Formats: sequence, C-alpha cells, structure tokens
Amino acid sequence: MALFKSSNPAMQEKAFDGTIFQGMAASEVMTVNGTLNRFGFMFLMMMGSCFFAWTQFYKGSNPMPLLLIGVFGGLAVAIVMMIKKQWSPYLAPGYALLEGLFVGSISAYYDYAFKSSYPGLVMQAVGLTLVVALVMFLIYRFHIIRVTEKFRTIIIIATVSIAVFYFVQWIAYLFGAHIGAFTNAATPLGIGFSIFVVALAALNLLLDFDMIEKGVQMQAPKYMEWYCAFGLLVTLVWLYLEILRLLSKLSRR
Repeated sequence: MALFKSSNPAMQEKAFDGTIFQGMAASEVMTVNGTLNRFGFMFLMMMGSCFFAWTQFYKGSNPMPLLLIGVFGGLAVAIVMMIKKQWSPYLAPGYALLEGLFVGSISAYYDYAFKSSYPGLVMQAVGLTLVVALVMFLIYRFHIIRVTEKFRTIIIIATVSIAVFYFVQWIAYLFGAHIGAFTNAATPLGIGFSIFVVALAALNLLLDFDMIEKGVQMQAPKYMEWYCAFGLLVTLVWLYLEILRLLSKLSRR
C-alpha cells in the first residue's frame, strides 16, 4: 500500500508484510496508545543506558568501546527486527539499551569537548529535540502539513540521498580521504547543511506519525506497536544527533 511509504527504513510499507495485510488473523490489534506506551518504555530504557555510558566517560573510561557496542550492536538488532518483526517485543527493548550506549557516549564526548566554549550544549540539544518532536506532532495532529504521496516521495528521496552521502563520506574517511569536509565546518555552508538535515529529520517524524496512524486503521497485529515505537525512536535519535551537531558548529562561530 502506498499509504505506508516512509523514508525511515524501519517504517516502510513492507514492514507490514506477513501481518494482517497478507491475511494473518490477529487476536489483538495495534493502537496509538499502545504504540506510545511502548515508545515511552523504550525511551526510558535508552535514557538509563545513556546515563550509564555518560557516567563511565566521566569516571575516566574510554568511550569508544561502549560507542562501538551501541552502534554495531544496535545495527545488528535493528536488521534482525526488520526481518523478523514479530520478534519486536523482545528485541526492541534491547535495541533501546544499545542505542543508549551510543547516544550516551557521544553526548559525553560533546559535553567534554565543548565544556568551556558552550556549557550545557547537550542539555540544550535534548530540550530542542523534545520541542521539535512536540511541534511536529502538533503539526501532524492539526493537519498543518498533510502527508501526501508527493510529500512522502520528496522526503524519501532527500533522506536516502543524505544517507548515501554520509555512508560514502564515512568510507572515504576510513581510507584517509575527506569528502564533503564542509559538512563538519562551522561555516555558513556547513551550518546551512546542518539546518537542512535537522529539518529533514523533523519532517521524517511526520511520516512516522502517519505510518503509526495508518497501521492502527488497518488493524496491524499488536506486536507492530513495538516495531513502530522502534522506528520512531530511530528518527528521534537521528534528530537529536543532528541538532547536537548543529549547536556544536554554532558554538565555534
């Protein structure tokens, strides 16, 4: 169904393959409140492991091991969840814990690096992320921006393009090359790029909200609450990281 197109790879139409849309009967169906409750639980779990990674950094531990465990462990769990969506009730909490290790480690690093030039950088990024998420929810709720087919297509193309660019940039960095160095610079172009990506991540929230609503309307199985909560968490973390990056650039101006 075209209704379920999203630029978030965890929230694509195919996420519902093998569910009620292919004739599976479900004794319990997905609800909005159920999805939000699952998301809240995962968010709290992520914050718990985030706090652990943060405190380990300030106790003098090298943040890289926890960061790498969070990145690659979270990626592995996410891939398994996308293949076996019915395992989401068991895997989604684990993903939240792993994601917390990554977010906590990188947040502690930013806090330490900008402690003098921008005290409170991380807390401001957290606050802005929550504010943006709330604003985007209200925008969706009151249909200020409607999630049309054309809108989805534009957001998907832009998001995939950014993802490919980041991947190529990362691979080039491993081989000692620097592609798109302007994206890390505190120049008008670099700051403009970050603003664009922050806006793109925020708009992806609209697609995620729409995905959840349509899943409820189509009576997706109960376990899809966990899966959709996982997808929403992915977008929220991306938004936070991009806001953190933007603020760090502004502090160097």
